[in-house]
Amino acid sequence: MKNITGRHQLILQKLQEIGRVNIQELSDDMQVSEVTIRKDLKLLENKNLLYRTKGGGSINNPYTIERPIDEKEFINTEEKKKIAKAALPLIGQNDSIIIGSGTTVFELARTLYPSKHLTVITPALRVALELCNRPNVDVLQLGGLIHPSSFSATGYFAELVLENISCGILFLGSDGIDLDFGLSITNLAEASLLQKMIELAQVVVIMADSTKFGRRGLGKICTLDHIQYIVTDNKVPEDTVTLLEERGIKVIIA
Repeated sequence: MKNITGRHQLILQKLQEIGRVNIQELSDDMQVSEVTIRKDLKLLENKNLLYRTKGGGSINNPYTIERPIDEKEFINTEEKKKIAKAALPLIGQNDSIIIGSGTTVFELARTLYPSKHLTVITPALRVALELCNRPNVDVLQLGGLIHPSSFSATGYFAELVLENISCGILFLGSDGIDLDFGLSITNLAEASLLQKMIELAQVVVIMADSTKFGRRGLGKICTLDHIQYIVTDNKVPEDTVTLLEERGIKVIIA
């Protein structure tokens, strides 16, 4: 059994090595109660040495902040383009899809040139404008209150249209993918609409670069059990991919 100084040193050492710690594992390793470990993590968080998470702690802030879409557009640009190309074959023979808001799924719209008729349902103004004159594409633009940071419709009117719709695949971006918390976004106003989309889609595809893993936004959309595919880049940790695949999610690395 270590004293408080020794425990804190060990916790910080593990954080430097692997980036996160687990309360139960620390309790077993140091032969102290989980209550003691929780107190240790709280003290270290108060000193700004870690961030507490569900069941442990992390060296990185797990909570993401909302950024305007014109700022997000220039973050991880190449990864987003690769993710879009990797997601494109999933459309297959579907005649209707939903494309959500966000810069990663917008890249999918940019690459979309179907040889057969396709209806694209979207709340995102940028997606609708990109596709409105595209051959073989009909666009159903969801209406409602336009959120200024995402240029996307939210609210009752958009959700009302979705009540009478069914579609093959939903392509959705995310601000956070957490194994415990699930899928989340920073814009709370959009969360309810995205939940409706997930309900009516037969297949849910999450398009997100590796920086979104292990993070949480303000608004929870769903648990990971609702997701069939995640398309991401090659920087996602291998152990994360393994855990996702064990839960029945197909992970596509762009």
